[in-house]
Amino acid sequence: MRKQKGFTLIELLIVVAIIGIIAAIAIPNLLNAINRGRQKRSMADMRAIATALEAYSVDFNFYPRTAISGALTNQLDAYITPTFIKRMPTNDGWNQAFIVENDANGTSYTIYSQAKGGVAIIPATSGPTTDFAAAIVFSNGQFYAWPEGMQTN
Repeated sequence: MRKQKGFTLIELLIVVAIIGIIAAIAIPNLLNAINRGRQKRSMADMRAIATALEAYSVDFNFYPRTAISGALTNQLDAYITPTFIKRMPTNDGWNQAFIVENDANGTSYTIYSQAKGGVAIIPATSGPTTDFAAAIVFSNGQFYAWPEGMQTN
């Protein structure tokens, strides 16, 4: 008589259950890592725009004197590209347009990332945020609100 080789049904079910448990743990962590990467990309792009604005300010002693309030437009682009930045990033990591507020006197600027969902919940207090839907705010050379720590949502 020949001895048959192979796995029993119980062994196969146990392996499938173990793979399912590992996937249940790994997928939320993967989604969290993707959103954190989008936040970091948005922050890097905001710093690049701000560096170009600061370089413009060093040369002219004021920021671009154009009243801008809303999505990043060609008005600001005309002032700082290609001299101060080669290509202006216009969208954040979630493919939402950056929001720029600039005063007509050239004394200040603020850059917002609308973050996940595009609702731009601007935090009431400055400092780190722990929600992917909270706006990332960069104003006059520093971050006003930024992601830090364990993220939710």
